[in-house]
Formats: sequence, C-alpha cells, structure tokens
Amino acid sequence: MTDKPSPQDRLVAAAFGAGWTVVPRLPERLTAWAFRAAADRLWKRRGKSVLRLEANLARVKGTSPGDPAIRALSRDGMRSYFRYFHEVFRLPSIPIEEIVARMRVVGADPVYDNLARGRGVVLALPHMGNWDQAGAWFAGTGHPFTTVAERLKPESLFHRYTAFREGLGMEVLPLTGGDGHTFGTLAQRLRAGLPVALPAERDLTAGGVEVQFFGAATRMPAGPGLLAVHTGAALIPAIPYFEKDGWGLQFHEEITVPAEGTRKEKVAVVMQSLATVFEKGIAEHPEDWHMLQRLWLEDLEPRESRKTGETGETGETRP
Repeated sequence: MTDKPSPQDRLVAAAFGAGWTVVPRLPERLTAWAFRAAADRLWKRRGKSVLRLEANLARVKGTSPGDPAIRALSRDGMRSYFRYFHEVFRLPSIPIEEIVARMRVVGADPVYDNLARGRGVVLALPHMGNWDQAGAWFAGTGHPFTTVAERLKPESLFHRYTAFREGLGMEVLPLTGGDGHTFGTLAQRLRAGLPVALPAERDLTAGGVEVQFFGAATRMPAGPGLLAVHTGAALIPAIPYFEKDGWGLQFHEEITVPAEGTRKEKVAVVMQSLATVFEKGIAEHPEDWHMLQRLWLEDLEPRESRKTGETGETGETRP
C-alpha cells in the first residue's frame, strides 16, 4: 500500500501538471523570464537548499561557503536549476530538429562505434544541465535507450514524469517499487547491444561505492560499474551542460575495467575513475551542477534520522 500523499506532495504534483499544460502555450521569453525571476527570489531567501548548494559548490572550488564568489556562483546555479525545469515543461513541444540544431556534442564517436559493433554502452552522467534534453537528442537521433528513475512522491508525479520521458523516446525503469528485475533488464538491454543511461554521482540506495570526490569521501551508485563489469558493455561518462542559446554534451573516453581483481574490486576502481571524470566536468561547468542535497559522507546526518528518504533536507529533488 502506498503512503497517502501529503498536501505538499499534492501541491508539487499539481504544479508540475500545470507546468506541462500551461508553459508551452505561453511566449517562451515570458516564461523564461518568470523562471529566472523565481530562481532569483529563492536565491535571495537563502533557504536550506541554497545554503546546501553553496556548501557543495565551495567543495568544488576549494574555498569556503562564505566566499563572495560562491554566493555569486550559487545565483547562477539556481538560475540553471530553474532553467532545467522551464525546459522540461517545454520539451514535449520542441521539434527534434530544433533540439538537434541547438545541440553541441563533443566526443560522440566512441559511443556510435560501440553501438554500431553491437556492443552495449552505459552512459553515466552527473546531475547537470538538462539531462532530459540530452536524452531527447540521443533518442531523437536514432538511439532510444533505457534509464532508471527515482520514484518520486506522490505516485502521480512519478507516473507523469515517466510518461514525459517515455514521450521523448526513453524506456524508464523505476529505481524502487518495480518488479525487482531492474538490474537484470538493464543487463539484457546492454547484451543486446543497446544503450543505457544512468545518473551516477548520488547514491540513493545506501549500498553505493565509496569514492574520493573533490577531496572528500562520498558514495556513488554501483550500477554503472556493476553493469560494465557484468556485461562487458562500454562505460562512457557524459557531461551535459547549458550554453547560452542551446546545450552542450561532452562524452569522455571509455573507462577501462581492470583485468585483475574480484568483481567488487573492479567496480571500486571503475567508480573511482568515473568520479574523477565527473570532477573535471563539474569543475568546468559548476553553475550547471544541480546538487541541492547533502552528498559527502561527513555532511550526512546519521541514517537513523533520515528515515524519510534521500531527497534532501528541504524535500527538493532533481528527478
């Protein structure tokens, strides 16, 4: 039995429903201005989510959260975060030709070459830029893929978000609450020579792999590394980010799975390599890293006090 949605959950679901219905019908310049203004208002209030973003960005930049440069960067970060949601509401109405024309892609040849040879590809991404737009571009250019989504609350919002992504050409599997065969399904897709895309720098399961990330310990989900080790698929990091009038997506070199060691040891090495690539991508585009939750182990509250889940102290989450 699912929990009864809270009034806040129902309000969030209603807001998303209104966004998908109303935003595409209004002039884009007007709605873009409105989302930017909303981001600035939230930034000025200095709530918990903004303070957490500043603390996370301070680690990236190697300074303190009180650094004036971090304060300015967090404003850009909130504007980027709200740009993501603005574009999500408009994406279903944007022609694929426009998405392709406004997209700048770097280093995609290894992805295409592996898929052409019938070898599956695991695309691992941090929560940056517009992940959904990058997915729409990839699926719309002839490469439909499978992904995994966090089960949002309320359930109606999860189903709405799933339908949105499926409409862009993705196959969406639930992280939890499905048929229990998510990993097996992903492995099947990879063995069939198909692509899988997974957000990969924030562990939502408490069973992740510990890595060093910007000089401190955190956990990353083991899925990308496990799938690469288990199936022989190519593990390729991808960094999405915003450009002024479009989007960027940079693919990095395939992460090599060690020839020696246990499966656990191989996964640990692979995930640390992935963390290192993510560090580079985030450092190059810190304003587009939408991490408004606690991430590093020393920042986390004891698990006993976090029974309500991993959506962050404000309840905000990036789907």
